[in-house]
Amino acid sequence: MTTALITGSTAGIGAAFARRLAADGHDLVLVARDSKRLREQATELHDRHGIEAEVLAADLSEDKGIETVADRLGDRKSPVDLLINNAGFGNKGRYLEVPMTDELKMLKVHCEAVLRLTSAAAEAMRERGRGGVVNVASVAAFVPRGTYGASKAWVVQFTQGAAKDMAGSGVRLMALCPGFVRTEFHQRAGMGTDNIPGWMWLDADKLVAAALADLARGKTLSIPDPRYKALMGLVKVTPRGLMGGISSRTGRKYGPQ
Repeated sequence: MTTALITGSTAGIGAAFARRLAADGHDLVLVARDSKRLREQATELHDRHGIEAEVLAADLSEDKGIETVADRLGDRKSPVDLLINNAGFGNKGRYLEVPMTDELKMLKVHCEAVLRLTSAAAEAMRERGRGGVVNVASVAAFVPRGTYGASKAWVVQFTQGAAKDMAGSGVRLMALCPGFVRTEFHQRAGMGTDNIPGWMWLDADKLVAAALADLARGKTLSIPDPRYKALMGLVKVTPRGLMGGISSRTGRKYGPQ
């Protein structure tokens, strides 16, 4: 039986990964900040699926939290076979409206934590000759739209570059780029969602199923929905300057209110 470690496991995409992997028979290491929610989630998944669910409370915006999770990923006696780097958040406001401390906290979680945790997992996995890492990014990575998009663009570039370097090692790395997903993400950030068209919303469980299928196929980039695949295809052929204007107007229409 393999073990998967999921950051940001108690809600949204992370919770969907936990449900799917537990149903498939994987033991889990559940990582989030809220110990109470973690314990409740672990108990539910254990009782429903008969798997072992370890709880690891950690704040990935702090060095201590990152180190705690990195140490668990590097444990050779109790190896982790699949890492889901899902923890993340959004800030409400445009550039210069968000406090610098909040911007730096986002970069700590989205970039530094992803780098350090991926490296800890990949090193241990390479020794065993097998393993997988899914780094959750966003379709925002492909449009010029603020610090959030920039941080997710880093995740995509880092993951695909690391995947090339790890080719032939038995370790697979993939960046997952969803669009709008019905989770707690926007509520936590204080973002309104009433103005987002219904067709743009994705189901977290279906997204996870598509992502795991893409990982099994050896893909290094997953955009798990035909609607967003089509949109990202348009982004590729749109001139960069024009794309910036469209992105800014779209952000004002569908972004934080």
